[in-house]
Amino acid sequence: MFDEFNFNRVERLPKYVFAEVNDIKMAERRAGKDVIDFSMGNPDGPTPEHIRNKLVESAQKTKTHGYSSSKGIPKLLQAIADWYERRYDCKLDPETECVATMGSKEGYAHLTYAITNIGDVAVVPDPTYPIHEYSFILAGGNVIKFGIEFDEHYRVDEDKFFESLEKVFKESSPKPKYVLVNFPHNPTTATVTPEFYVRLVAMAKEKRFYVISDIAYGDITFDGYKTPSIMSVPGAKDVAVESFTLSKSYNMAGWRVGFFVGNKKLIGALQKIKSWLDYGMFTPIQVAATVALNGDQTCVNEITQKYNHRQEVLIEAFGRAGWHIQKNEATMFSWAKIPDCVAHLGSLEFSKRLLTEAGVAVAPGIGFGEYGEGYVRIALIENDNRIRQAARNIKEFLKQFDGCNKESKK
Repeated sequence: MFDEFNFNRVERLPKYVFAEVNDIKMAERRAGKDVIDFSMGNPDGPTPEHIRNKLVESAQKTKTHGYSSSKGIPKLLQAIADWYERRYDCKLDPETECVATMGSKEGYAHLTYAITNIGDVAVVPDPTYPIHEYSFILAGGNVIKFGIEFDEHYRVDEDKFFESLEKVFKESSPKPKYVLVNFPHNPTTATVTPEFYVRLVAMAKEKRFYVISDIAYGDITFDGYKTPSIMSVPGAKDVAVESFTLSKSYNMAGWRVGFFVGNKKLIGALQKIKSWLDYGMFTPIQVAATVALNGDQTCVNEITQKYNHRQEVLIEAFGRAGWHIQKNEATMFSWAKIPDCVAHLGSLEFSKRLLTEAGVAVAPGIGFGEYGEGYVRIALIENDNRIRQAARNIKEFLKQFDGCNKESKK
């Protein structure tokens, strides 16, 4: 009846590649098949007990049941500011330079909606977490991408990064207004040094653009690596905002708690748009998040150690199966190059066949952008036994391809 009506904003979204894998995964499970699921970064552990207890305690107080503050309750905003001062020696005004969000996705969707004019250009390195790119597209902006290059330890080639960024600014018309960075990176796990942000802030001031930085996986680091923050750079608040989420550090994915900090103009825009579009998180969740940020961080160290251990188990077990993966320095993922003997399948077909023939679900690299082709993302959300079982299944799966058997004997 209304076929002539178009929804132009939604039509700018491509088919969600991961939906294909998810549909197959659900069909396999409905058929009674066991699926070892590495496809989504959904932490498998419980939220630490002291955080859960605070939620229950606060929820028992009926005065917390009404509408909350859309930008975050004062105690949570203060906890965010204190967290940044402890970690990154960055002083923030809780009222004007901090805002709590319903996880990262909501924050990016609302921030870009608030600050993007039709036709504005944003630069987003590829591959990328989809909301980083499509939040700008949904808001009416355009996105320019370039490939991230990194070494065998997933460390970004920073000189090439800035060469690529310089080229974008030289060739783009209109000039980009925003540059989004995400390190430790989802999906590639790539990391940067503190000097990276010094260079980026200097470039932002020279070429007049804003930086939006995402350090969602900042806590989950291994072998002595420490995540730097753009907020540690003098003058960063003139040109940058940064986001963090409690989802991974505290196993609070379903709680939907995150925050943005930094430049007053961008934070003010996000606060204003949220005041029109939502009433904030349930107050007891915000109270519990305050305890998470201010409290004992032993739980974060334990969660990090678990992911480090699982990565080591996965590298050893998958290596015996013929799939050789390098260790990274951060995140709850492995970014795995597809074995040479099956590279001809491409990441999507490989992921679909691995699911139906080996009962192992991974996220195809192409779903994160064209530079993700040839890789898959493996979330470290299954226990040791399940990882080893997946490796056995994969070894059997690879036997059908020429060259794989030879590879498995390395």
